[in-house]
This record gives sequence, structure tokens and C-alpha cells, in this order.
Amino acid sequence: MHLFLIDAIGPFFRGYEKKRINWSKIPFSHLGDSEEQWRQIHDDMTVFCREVAALGYNAVTLDDLAHLAPHPLHEEALAEKIAAWRLRFASLIALIRSHDLAVYLTLDAVPMTEAQALYFCDDADAIGAYFRRMIAGVLRDFPAVAGVVLRIGESDARDVKDPIRSQLFLRNAAQANEFLHSLIPIFAAADRMLIFRTWTVGAHGVGDLIWHRETLERTLQGIDSPHFIVSMKHGESDFFRYLPLNKAFFRVKQNKMLELQARREYEGAGEYPSLIAADCERFRDLLEGVENMVGLSVWCQTGGWHRFRLLAFLEKNGSDVWIRWNALFAIRMFRDRATVDECLGELCGLERLAAAREFLLRSDEVILNVLYIEDFARKKRFFRRVRIPPLIHAYWDSLYVHSLMRNLLRQWVDDPGLALEHASRAMDHFPRMIELATRLDLPVDDIRHMRDLFALMRMAQEYYFAEDPLPWQQKIEDAKQQYKLAWPAESRSRYRIKTKFDVMKPAPRRFALLSGFLLRQQRGYRVLDHIFTLHALSALYRALRQHNPRLIPKTLRKLAMGIDTIFH
Repeated sequence: MHLFLIDAIGPFFRGYEKKRINWSKIPFSHLGDSEEQWRQIHDDMTVFCREVAALGYNAVTLDDLAHLAPHPLHEEALAEKIAAWRLRFASLIALIRSHDLAVYLTLDAVPMTEAQALYFCDDADAIGAYFRRMIAGVLRDFPAVAGVVLRIGESDARDVKDPIRSQLFLRNAAQANEFLHSLIPIFAAADRMLIFRTWTVGAHGVGDLIWHRETLERTLQGIDSPHFIVSMKHGESDFFRYLPLNKAFFRVKQNKMLELQARREYEGAGEYPSLIAADCERFRDLLEGVENMVGLSVWCQTGGWHRFRLLAFLEKNGSDVWIRWNALFAIRMFRDRATVDECLGELCGLERLAAAREFLLRSDEVILNVLYIEDFARKKRFFRRVRIPPLIHAYWDSLYVHSLMRNLLRQWVDDPGLALEHASRAMDHFPRMIELATRLDLPVDDIRHMRDLFALMRMAQEYYFAEDPLPWQQKIEDAKQQYKLAWPAESRSRYRIKTKFDVMKPAPRRFALLSGFLLRQQRGYRVLDHIFTLHALSALYRALRQHNPRLIPKTLRKLAMGIDTIFH
């Protein structure tokens, strides 16, 4: 491996006071003309670059190419902003390069303004030509940019109010393949690198790119270029535990890189110790000898919709310690072939190695058995083109204690008693973890918050699996209030606890039949999927949605790209 990439978007979020932040991309609407703001971004970027370069990273990503690309159809106000951003980013790129860090710009396929969308009017050829001109222009104007990180399977979320918004463009593998073939000559001519991400959220025929062997093969067919890298998350879903290493790493012949997440968006986003040492060790060993592994891409800030506000490598009080630990685990274990103990020795000192090792093992046990329910997490299930995540009851900054979760988990967990036993045993680690954190000079309040939050999760498991859930409902409501008092709304780390207890009894037989009808336990599609789930169900969903827009909960409709996406 020779390319060690880490995202550098944290400095742009300083002072961004939105209650719940979309961490998927720089909030350009937040970037004004204030010299003070840009001086702070410059200072923060200096600190960030110094820190990550010292760890051994040699490249960073910045969002995004579209906001540096002028176009005749841009309105005057936007054109003026882009002209200003080009000057600001040229200065930042020079700063980053001064730390011997390469710069890659992110890009979705395809970003447009409303005026551009109206002008191109769904003309695929015209949109493709516009996209290629945009890339070529920015690569020409910014010779210090090393390349582009391209995402085709997810677009800007519904909450993005920016005049430049990306939207899904490619519908199937054949289109994606043709699209990539058309882009590679641009990068070859400019001697830059195109990093192609296989991440998708299930939309359209190319929505299963991340896990479906044939879709991936057709998308990459005939591509053989030293200017092209395939970038893949470690599993067949998002950054979750319990997922096996994606077998695509062994099938893809092109140069490729592994994506990891240091600021775990589904596991507290750095607010408690969710450490990736064990995963790094496992993935590194599994990838030993795999051909054409050229790099590692670590997301230390990007990802998720939540209220947590830690800025990686920029917290003067050390509150970003768990993010820093994960970033170190990744670079040391993949670049330097270090062991977990060697990493811990560097972080905590050899004299405290035993305590650090014990702390790491105990924190892993708690996450694996309380945040996750192993019996559910290890099961392989697919809905349409999406692999069901191994974590569904705690998402971003919310814990959902709903009757729906009770129905799902009672159906899908074979041995609830064993799950409860493992969770209870894991909760017993907290007193010792607090003691070890004190000895290691780690933020003890993070462990106390984790203890209180996970106690609620443990109580939720009792509700999920109890034959009579009623006694647990009031206990959970009481615990929820206690949690709010202990960790008030202004607390940086507090989760939202979403409770909804229906009085109606579930219909397990009906639910099991519906689950078996809609979900499958195999990667390949069933005849039923081709007939109904992939096609007829989309039409049915759209009809129901049009008849009653509030049929789908607001969270599912408004957050990220919305659930509508997976029915495309």
C-alpha cells in the first residue's frame, strides 16, 4: 500500500450551529465572506494537516469539485461565490501540499443547479458531456489536485439546501461502465487519479453494486488503467460490526483500496470508545496477499446525521481521543504492520500496556453485546437491493424503543435468553472500565455516559424480548427521564431516546409471513423478487405514498435521501 487517505472536512464545520448536522459533506451554505471565518479554517487546517501527517497519512479529501467549477448557467450570486471559493480553496490546497499531503476532491454523479437541470432536461448525453467538462476544467485550473473520489450510488440528502445539489444519474451497470470508460481518458491526459467508490444505497439497477458480484463485474468490465482505483467499504453494508469482509476485494482485479471509519457514525461518533483495532487486525490479515491493494481511505469526520460535534484532531481538550486512537490503529496496522499491542504502547506507554489492552477488550465486549444483538447482527438478510444492517434499533444519535423494533427482533433473534445474558455480562464491565480510564488518563465522563446510555439499551432488550412488555414500558420511560437529567439537552453526547409503545398485540404469524415474503437470506434474487419485490412493489409504494404522504414516518421520509430512494 502506498496511498493513505483521510478526510479533511472538519475545519469547515467550526461554528456550524445547526441542531442536527449532516456530516456527509462540507456545508457550503455555512461558508461566508468573513475573513475571520476563513482565517479560522486556515488555522484549523494547519493543525489537522500537521497531526495526520505526523501519523503517516499522505493524502486528504476535500469536498467538493462541483463547488469549484464555474458554469455559464450559474446565477450571478452563485457564480460570485464559486469565484471566491476557488481562491480560498487554492490557498488551502497550497497549505495542505506544504505538509506533503496530496489533495483529492470528492464528487457525486451528478451535481447540478435547478437551471442546469432544466437546461439539460434529462438528456443523458448532454449531462455526461457537462460532467466531463466540469472535471477536466477543475483539473486544469487546480494542477495541485491529485485526483477525484467519485461516488455514483448516493446523492445529496433531502436536508441539503445548497443551490448545487447532486442527484442519482446512473441506473444500471452498463451505464456505469460506459460512464467510467468516458472519464478515464480525462484523468490519464491530466496524469491524475480517479478513485471510484462502490458505495450505494440501493437505488436503481446499480444500487446493489456494493455486494452483487455481477453488477460489480459489469460495471468494471474492460477497465485497465493506472489512473483508476476502486474504493470499497469493508462490508456489504455501511460501517457496522459483524459484517464479513466484502469478497469483492478478492475478485476485483483493478487497483483497490479499503475504506474504514475512525469517527464511527453508528457507534457514538467518537463520544465513547468505539475502537476499530480488532477490525483492523482482522481485515489486514484477511487481505494479506490480495493483489493490487494500493491504499487505505479513513473517514475521520464524514458520515451520519447527528448532533454530535467533535471535530477530529481539532479538540484542544482531547475529547476527540477515540477518533485519534482509531486513526492511529488504521495507519499503523496497515502501513507499518503494527500489532494492537504496539499501537496501544504508542498511545498509552509500555508501562500501562496491560491496562490499555484490558480497557480495549472490555469496551469491545460492551459494544458487541449491548449496542448490537449478536444473534440478529450475524444474520444475512436482504430487502430489494440492500443488505439489512446488523444494527437497526440504534441509529446515528437515536435509540428507538418501539413496538416495531420489538416485532422485528422477536422474529429475528432465535435465542433471546442468550442475548440478554450476554448483555448483562457485558454491562458488568463498566465499573472496571471507569477504573481503567482513570488510570490511563482517559475521559472518564465518556465512560459514565456510555454506561448510562447502554443501561437504557440493555433495558430496551428486556422490552424487546419479554413475554409481557408492559412492566418494562414504564421502567424505560423512567430511565429515559433519568438519562435526560444526567445528560441534559446541551450535553454534547446525549442521544435522543425515541419510545413508542403500542397497546395492540403483535401478530407474529402474519409478521413472519410478510417478512419471509419481502426479505431473503441469499444475495441472489429470487423469482419472487424479479416479479414483485424489485418492480411491482415500487409501483405499489409510490401509489400508497401519493395517496397518503404521511404513511411513512417523517424520519424515514426526510432524513438522508429518504426511504423513497430504495424503491427506485
